[in-house]
Amino acid sequence: MADLPALSPDQSDAWASVSALLAQAGVGLDDGDLAPANPDRAPSVLAITGKAGSGKTLLLAALTKALRKAGVDIVSPDWEGKRKKDRRTLAILAPTNKAASVLRAKGVPATTIHRILYTPVYDPEFEKVAEWLSGQGDRPAAGQLTDIQLDRAKESYGLHGSVPAALAAAGLRGSDFITGWKRREEPLDLGFIDESSMLDERQFDDLREIFPTLVLFGDPAQLPPVQGQGGGMVFERLPRDKVKALTRVHRQATDSPILDLAHALADPALEFDAFEDMVQEAARRDERVHVSGRVDSDLMARSPVLVWRNATRIKLIHAFRTAHGAPETELLPGEPLICDGIELPLKHRKKRLDLEARGLIKGAQVIYLGPGKRPGFSRLHVIGAEEPQVSAASIVKIEKEGEEEPFIPYAAQMGATFLHGAAVTIHKAQGSQWDTVQVFAPDIFVAAKVGRVEAGQPLWKRLAYVAITRASHELRWIVANRLARPQAPLGIEDLKAPPSALALAAED
Repeated sequence: MADLPALSPDQSDAWASVSALLAQAGVGLDDGDLAPANPDRAPSVLAITGKAGSGKTLLLAALTKALRKAGVDIVSPDWEGKRKKDRRTLAILAPTNKAASVLRAKGVPATTIHRILYTPVYDPEFEKVAEWLSGQGDRPAAGQLTDIQLDRAKESYGLHGSVPAALAAAGLRGSDFITGWKRREEPLDLGFIDESSMLDERQFDDLREIFPTLVLFGDPAQLPPVQGQGGGMVFERLPRDKVKALTRVHRQATDSPILDLAHALADPALEFDAFEDMVQEAARRDERVHVSGRVDSDLMARSPVLVWRNATRIKLIHAFRTAHGAPETELLPGEPLICDGIELPLKHRKKRLDLEARGLIKGAQVIYLGPGKRPGFSRLHVIGAEEPQVSAASIVKIEKEGEEEPFIPYAAQMGATFLHGAAVTIHKAQGSQWDTVQVFAPDIFVAAKVGRVEAGQPLWKRLAYVAITRASHELRWIVANRLARPQAPLGIEDLKAPPSALALAAED
């Protein structure tokens, strides 16, 4: 453990538990010894839990580094070669694109659960190219790719280690070499699952089918996966000796006032009015906390306002669109959307997998870039996706106050469905993080007045905790139902990205 950062006693205890779990699976975390996987070994699950600032991500990153040093392969979701008998594998997963991107920004090679459940099927000729790039085969003869293109692909692979990126550098699109997607047939070895408080039972069952050894990282202070239906978190149902709690809250290098406020909510005697006084005091002494009487409409374009009530969400979205002069009959480039699922009949299962594998899963945050080439298609930027630029048949629904049926300004007959994303519920914001977050305090106040309790804690405290810990740098506590006029028109200049190998070719 010489290369590791200094660990607190509770982190060291969690490390020892993970080490023992991996040793049973034939992976020597400390000595680097790797034994072949034993298919007859009973599945095992361990959970590392702790509130924000307790060091869960630090521990996950240190464990990943140690396993990579020991020779364990980090699984990439974009291509997998032939499985070797003695190969040991690790995948680091998160439930959403945004949660995975938060980890990647911290140097942890994470992807989404969906991208591991389903794997791409390559055209046979490009499968040979992929094997050569990854060192599992000989250089193929020039065919659809010239020698110059092969050299370009090899150079790119040496820089990025990504097969799709390498083929994109050779001038290909995803539709040129990926023919479809299939559910994973062979299991992997080790799975590290971040934001596991968001997992539902179905996702957990899917993961246990693939990984005989799972380590869950989660925050017990967050909201359960299904709000208001009494559903707990999957790690709460594990035996007590299979849950290691990180109880020490580490002082951050920046001494975060946001984390101080989050942990103050653990005081059972704290009432809403006293907490709001604490927010006001934090704002007076630290520029990373602001109290405002108006919602910033410019910020809503990239960082949604977090609310509790659906009615509040709808009102703020309409105020945002009105402030930006958005016509009722169409979307403006730069408007934020939230994927609400895929509406396709069963016979189009392949297309559903294609859309979901490229990031259009329920809850994904996207920015509308403009209409596609065919009626009903939209060009989209998927926030947090490794390959963000896509084009897909879209159904956009904008809900109206007091009306059951939403207004649909833009729609294909079937495809990916979207709700507006300028404001989202706190529950749906779990797993995401933004540099600056606006929390709509009047909704938290209403939740406090309702007096509802979830898992032994007042609901308003869970809502406030989740909402303010979505902010990585700056918290804006909004105390009135007013919207500031935008200072700049909506745009997409901040979303420019190089052409993606996995850009959808659904219109071709």
